[in-house]
Amino acid sequence: MSAFSESLSAAALLLQQADPVLMQTLRLSVLVSGSACLIAALFGLAAGAWVATARFPGHRALQIALSTLLALPSVLVGLVVYLLLSRSGPLGSWGILFTPTAMVLAQTVLVLPVIAALAQQLVRDSLREGGEQLRSMGAGPFTAACLMLVHERWAVLTIMLTAFGRAISEVGAVMIVGGNIDGVTRVITTSIALETSKGDLPLALALGLLLLGLVGLINLLIALVQAWQRSQGGQSEYAK
Repeated sequence: MSAFSESLSAAALLLQQADPVLMQTLRLSVLVSGSACLIAALFGLAAGAWVATARFPGHRALQIALSTLLALPSVLVGLVVYLLLSRSGPLGSWGILFTPTAMVLAQTVLVLPVIAALAQQLVRDSLREGGEQLRSMGAGPFTAACLMLVHERWAVLTIMLTAFGRAISEVGAVMIVGGNIDGVTRVITTSIALETSKGDLPLALALGLLLLGLVGLINLLIALVQAWQRSQGGQSEYAK
């Protein structure tokens, strides 16, 4: 039997037995990424609505910058947050470096542009279809944009799931600011890197399969949400 087959068989056994290390790592990963997405949504949805409706000199440049941030490298985010939270940094007095809180902060910065950019596109498409009716009722541009986000709540859920998928699968930012401390800041992606370097291939492969299954579940939920919206007569361009 090859080394790959042996590792795959051992990994399957770990998953079947719900190994405590796997479950602990999964819980922390979901908690960190989920918290980051919820915090980012508070600012990202509002920012997207504002960018979609505001008009001022340099507005187009802001849109381009927002689109550029969609490809923001996670290691760069981790480095910037690390410098801010280090002892000599401006936020060093918080004392949260190498804690789950620092990881949440880093992932919040990472997924905020994703939520803002997708929300902006959703608002623009929605206003193109139903904005005139809201404006005729006296709603201002930003108010109309926020109402559209409420109306397109299924598309907003899709945006949130997309952001969660981006957060749960990144490794650079959480590795830098979390330190990959066993039982404290070790999430799925950082554990895979560590266990591979240690030679514990079955555990690394089990973690990889767990992450793959989680990302697959997210994509399935996105597909189900979009199918449900279409069945209810939703017509937003984002959901098509």
